[in-house]
Amino acid sequence: MRNSVQQLRTSARTSVLIIGGGINGVGTFRDLSLQGIDVTLVERGDYCQGASGASSHMIHGGIRYLENGEFRLVRESVVERNALLKLAPHYVKPLQTTIPVFSTFSGILAAPLRFLTHRQGAPRERGAVLIKAGLTLYDAFSRAGGTVPRHRFVGRKASLAQLPRLRPDVKYTATYFDASVHNPERLTLDVLQDGLSANPRSRAVNYVSAVGSSEEGIVLRDELTGEVFPVQADVVVNATGAWVDGTNSALGQTSGFMGGTKGSHIVLDHPELLAACAGREIFFEHSDGRIVLIYPMGDRVLVGTTDIETDMDTPAVCTDAEIDYFFDLIHHVFPTVRATRDSIVYTFSGVRPLPRHDETQPGFVSRDYRIERGTTANRPMLSLVGGKWTTFRALSEHLADEVLGLLQRSRTVSTAAMPIGGGLGFPQQPRDVAAWIEANGSGLPAERVRLLLQRYGTRAADVITFLAAGEDLPLETTREVSARELEYMVRQEQVQHISDVIIRRTALAFNGLVSAELIDELADVLGTHLGWTATERKNEIEDTRRLLQEQHKVSVHSLVA
Repeated sequence: MRNSVQQLRTSARTSVLIIGGGINGVGTFRDLSLQGIDVTLVERGDYCQGASGASSHMIHGGIRYLENGEFRLVRESVVERNALLKLAPHYVKPLQTTIPVFSTFSGILAAPLRFLTHRQGAPRERGAVLIKAGLTLYDAFSRAGGTVPRHRFVGRKASLAQLPRLRPDVKYTATYFDASVHNPERLTLDVLQDGLSANPRSRAVNYVSAVGSSEEGIVLRDELTGEVFPVQADVVVNATGAWVDGTNSALGQTSGFMGGTKGSHIVLDHPELLAACAGREIFFEHSDGRIVLIYPMGDRVLVGTTDIETDMDTPAVCTDAEIDYFFDLIHHVFPTVRATRDSIVYTFSGVRPLPRHDETQPGFVSRDYRIERGTTANRPMLSLVGGKWTTFRALSEHLADEVLGLLQRSRTVSTAAMPIGGGLGFPQQPRDVAAWIEANGSGLPAERVRLLLQRYGTRAADVITFLAAGEDLPLETTREVSARELEYMVRQEQVQHISDVIIRRTALAFNGLVSAELIDELADVLGTHLGWTATERKNEIEDTRRLLQEQHKVSVHSLVA
């Protein structure tokens, strides 16, 4: 039995139990821990494994929500985006975004109808006049704090000079700034570590699910061993995203709050498309009216996303039809760039935690959130409906305040200006980065320290201290991670599976860098620390390869021809 599970079972009493380890559940865990509340978080899989890890990797103000009339959400989003650029600079970076525009007046008559009815209707291209009006309003929301510059609008000649691979019939391009998060999984872990550090009585455990309720409390199950045990809580928070209704049902409360939609993405190793983007996100309206994106992440290109009604009983995977759609949208904006399936290195898909929306078109379903009240095990339960990555801090503050009210406690700490984890003191200028590496390297090669700084932010100093206490020897199959660092991930980040490492603790899978030999070597190292038998090691290798193939369309090949 894991020590963390043993502690839960032995001390089966907590003020607050949060079910769900996505960014909103973890953010609420951090906020409550900072208020001195003993809070327990359980996640049925790994942290950030669901929708939080399947996002478009954007921290954005939501310009398209203006068309939905969600002005409160846009204002909150741009405030939180601007704040995250300062509070989490190790993971959240400015993102130059360009909208190619192919008409001048199109959509002027259709836009008010979409605004009033929230129904898509026949696709009508949004022309320059509409986009200019939207960006001008967006600037008004975005300028608070002066974090990002105003948008720029240029004509065809300048547009093609900047982005020569664009469709030659482009009339204008509009460029503005949002932000991206290249490591949403690691940012989630950073927020979690903040919560654990803030209160020694707070606990968080992955691979533990809530399966029922009884007079003894909420019934939890260790998904690794099958052991079942109760935990008593004064308040229960259901932050399981698109699975809120299923969790409520397991806890004895029927609800019909959710109506999530599936969003898929592909990752390409395509130098020509990468060059065509010129370092910018290309954010545009496809021929079906769907807002889609293409943007570089390192030396890869992310293409997304879809917005499809989905069956919650079926795993979310990127289908062949969606891949065809993505190639079509690439051709729509870059007609001379040819992309094929051979350039795909990774696909991923998740279910957005949207509220039930009946006849409303998916693209017009609110991305805002609300909190529903109920009971379970004779205790109050709060169910989180909706929410988006960008606003997780504000949402967590709101949800934590609701919990504090139920506990008759008052807020003592604000997170509005509090750096997140390794964002504290993070060096951003090349000279400052070099100075940090020299001051904290402990004899490790500079490039190794640089990678650790990128992966952990300034929390890398703690990792380096751990590595320096042993041998930081690289693996034979990759220079991205060492055996000693894997030990750190097991001890400090609750790694339980190979997939935790290659998908969420590193970007090995995302970048298409997983080989059969790498999986075997990871199984050897992790198995030593997790006590796997020969049979368990074999099963873990097979499970990892099957997961990559079925969920991410990654066929694992050997490095040896």
